[in-house]
Amino acid sequence: MAQNDTVKLIGSWSSPYSLRARVALHLKSVKYEYLDEPDVLKEKSELLLKSNPIHKKVPVLLHGDLSISESLNVVQYVDEAWPSVPSILPSDAYDRASARFWAQYIDDKVN
Repeated sequence: MAQNDTVKLIGSWSSPYSLRARVALHLKSVKYEYLDEPDVLKEKSELLLKSNPIHKKVPVLLHGDLSISESLNVVQYVDEAWPSVPSILPSDAYDRASARFWAQYIDDKVN
């Protein structure tokens, strides 16, 4: 996929998961359009429902024709899709797995 395709992030200001995705995009200096879902608990936009039909949750990263859901997946995708700048995740496989474990552990405690 060409790296100059449009990048959009569907998120919500009140979601820590959306913030995680925004931080990853900022760390990689990716230009993107932020689409705020004003009230994700009541009404969901058609774009969100189309982009994440299973969970219907934010954040969703739209890169060209691809849609990536779940903040940890977004961080990993951003890290791999824009490799020219320093990596967000560790390069060692064990350290990367450990980082994902702790991120998932914290996510489980927040929910």
